[in-house]
Amino acid sequence: MKEKKVPMRMCVGCREMKPKKELLRVVKSPEGVVSIDTTGRKPGRGAYVCRSADCLKRAIKQKQLERAFECALGEETHASLLEALKELEGQA
Repeated sequence: MKEKKVPMRMCVGCREMKPKKELLRVVKSPEGVVSIDTTGRKPGRGAYVCRSADCLKRAIKQKQLERAFECALGEETHASLLEALKELEGQA
């Protein structure tokens, strides 16, 4: 039987290629709202980041999310992304 291909994505924080299921998708909706997409199915432009606060902080500091979404992100957006990641870590 043929093996199923595992989709790989690059983390915008650490720039490592990892299986898609191991990463979190951060999405910019058509309305311009940036949030974490837990289902991986929200409409809009997506970028992937590791499930660690360090990678998310690095992506914010190096402005990788701003490059991926082609827009400036405010401090409140950064804070809400970090808070959402902490909630997800608490659930796991």
